[in-house]
Amino acid sequence: MPEVLAVVEYKDVTPYLKARGLLKQYLKAKAILLSGDQARVYFKERQPQGSGVWSFRINKQFRALGCFRKPGELAISEIYNHQ
Repeated sequence: MPEVLAVVEYKDVTPYLKARGLLKQYLKAKAILLSGDQARVYFKERQPQGSGVWSFRINKQFRALGCFRKPGELAISEIYNHQ
């Protein structure tokens, strides 16, 4: 599993989080991911394996999707409803 050193968001992610009241939960999940505790936020590669798309859990309902732009830099492109 790749090491995550930085997490950056595309410009349309933050308004989506604010509109749904998820910003605080997202920032907490992001901090946990950056601390190296990837299992706690269920950080995993999406199917099919090798696609390069990774996700982590914000809460039981929402997940953040992104890909690695540079080694160690995860770029979050989408927040989606996992339910």
